[in-house]
Amino acid sequence: MFTSTIFRGVGRAVIRASALRSSPNTFNRAAFGAATRSFSVTSSARKDEKGEHGEYEKMLTGAKPGAAGDHEGSFSRTDKRIQVEYPEEADYPRGQPVQGRGGFHFKRTLASFSLEDKVAVVTGGARGLGLVMSQACVVSGADVAIVDLNKEEGERQAQLIMQTFKDENPGADLIPKVTAHYADVSDPESVKGTMAEIVESHGKVDHLVTSAGFTENFDAIQYPIDRVRKLWSVNVDGTYLWACEVAKHLMERKASGNIVMIGSMSGAIVNVPQPQAPYNAAKAAVRHLASSLAVEWAHAGIRVNVISPGYMLTALTKKILDENPELHRKWVSLIPQGKMGRPEDLMGAVTFLLSDAAEYITGADLRVDGGYTIT
Repeated sequence: MFTSTIFRGVGRAVIRASALRSSPNTFNRAAFGAATRSFSVTSSARKDEKGEHGEYEKMLTGAKPGAAGDHEGSFSRTDKRIQVEYPEEADYPRGQPVQGRGGFHFKRTLASFSLEDKVAVVTGGARGLGLVMSQACVVSGADVAIVDLNKEEGERQAQLIMQTFKDENPGADLIPKVTAHYADVSDPESVKGTMAEIVESHGKVDHLVTSAGFTENFDAIQYPIDRVRKLWSVNVDGTYLWACEVAKHLMERKASGNIVMIGSMSGAIVNVPQPQAPYNAAKAAVRHLASSLAVEWAHAGIRVNVISPGYMLTALTKKILDENPELHRKWVSLIPQGKMGRPEDLMGAVTFLLSDAAEYITGADLRVDGGYTIT
């Protein structure tokens, strides 16, 4: 008896590759619904299973016997026609602090989630995911040093974050200290100098969030090697250099601390339809770097973890999707929750991993992806 018990093992792949396949560029809702309704399959669907190519095979492939068309597997392929370059500084859209997430409240929660009396460094903290996580640290009680290639934007955001905190916490005695610092995260001397500047300003560093990074979309064969090297140096070298600098500082102080590296679900899966092989490899490197350093620095009380976001609607992503609406439709069709994430969905995740609430968690990869990587 061929039952749905067996079919569950292949059902998801079948629905994605076959029921959604009507066109590489069209989401066939009717076919998806039919495939879902057909989830329970019995032997009656295989009446001619003794033949070389039976009805059951047709149901799985949707193709004539032995003649798979171009549409087969199209939803799991990259498309080399998609090409997106990371924008220049002047073209990067500005973000704003999240409203309504203010600090003091009277709902019960674990005291161990607090980041009071801590100093957190957030690289790439002037925009995108880094900006929201900078604010999360402030809301949770920490002082923050924003590190960014664009110091002017960093200073602007530092002022906005502090003003937002004041507006949402009138009469607060303690106002968080948020500073902005320039650094080229891929340059060891720049990282070292900026770290010294932060320590002079804040007195210490307890936590690090490595959010500096970027992605581009090029067919691998056509990707300019100088851009590949730049991508790798920012995403991987920058993460490694800052982690080492902060770990060294903590060890010299004989203090415990936490490092959260911002990876990506791309470090575990291959995104489609946009081609981005170097970025995927870079984020896989970040994920394993975190695991390795978690082991290496555990003796010093330094925890190292990774947050791997899925598709997030940052200001830059919104700009890209406004110009490529078909890309948005394809992405969302593969997310079980049926929607893209908001940058503020990372606020709880980063606060948790930096806080004492995660004291026994190190080397972990926390995926915030709406379920994308489990289907």
